[in-house]
Amino acid sequence: EVQLVESGGGLVQPGGSLRLSCAASGFTFDDYFMGWVRQAPGKGLEWVSSIRWNGDKSYYAESMKGRFTISRDNAKNTLYLQMNSLKSEDTAVYYCARDRVELGMDYWGKGTLVTVSS
Repeated sequence: EVQLVESGGGLVQPGGSLRLSCAASGFTFDDYFMGWVRQAPGKGLEWVSSIRWNGDKSYYAESMKGRFTISRDNAKNTLYLQMNSLKSEDTAVYYCARDRVELGMDYWGKGTLVTVSS
């Protein structure tokens, strides 16, 4: 059974940093792209970032470039999202997902809430 479990969310002040983690199990982690998607309160899903199976290339939504860094540790079956210079508009539930690229995200975690507020 595929499982994705996010952690690391919480309350942070504007300008602060957080690192999210996603523990994956039930599939061969390094065979797949992985990604992060978020959903702000009252809004739709927004793709944040994705990373190739071996971590050699990553992709970001325009508004996250330069502030967020996606990475993965295939030995630990874990995906990360380092978020710096956080803004109030980054407040959202962040989901880890297995990225099938043209086929979309096929498995999702339950999400972790990030709140950016003073």
